[in-house]
Amino acid sequence: MRHNISGRKLNRKTSHRISLLKNLSKSLILHEQIETTLPKAKDLRPFIEKILTIGKTNTLAAKRKVYSYLGDQKIVEKVFNVLSKRYQKRNGGYVRILKSGFRYGDAAPKAIIELVERDVNVKGFEDKLREKNSNKEPPLPSPEGKVPTNEPKKLETQTIKKDKAQDIDKAIAKKSIKKED
Repeated sequence: MRHNISGRKLNRKTSHRISLLKNLSKSLILHEQIETTLPKAKDLRPFIEKILTIGKTNTLAAKRKVYSYLGDQKIVEKVFNVLSKRYQKRNGGYVRILKSGFRYGDAAPKAIIELVERDVNVKGFEDKLREKNSNKEPPLPSPEGKVPTNEPKKLETQTIKKDKAQDIDKAIAKKSIKKED
């Protein structure tokens, strides 16, 4: 009998299951909403709620404890600076699980897990920043020393065609001169 046994194994070994929960919790804290399978979401809820409860006490020991769970300083700062202030008056229930149908490939039940009172603008914000910063990078010089431009290549081929056409015209003119002689 399974008396007093909580949690699921999720068909994973212990180390893999713990790293899965850590990665899911990082994503949830960063984006404030993620979609996963229903059993994973149900196992993630107590894990995240413990992290957010610890985050409400703003001490060095609490920061070290949360860092041991998450392993990313940027996410730990978000827990202590943003989320702890948001949930200061709430005694629990920081996470909401919404069922979202079934996955197409294997009909596994899907769920959306999100933070209560979440900031709607946060989801996908990191991706937008990454795209914006990648577009601002200056182009690297080619091995020939020329900086590539974004001009269409048709202009280059048109100038080559004009040069070839002029060469052909010159060759024809020379042949016609020789024939006349």
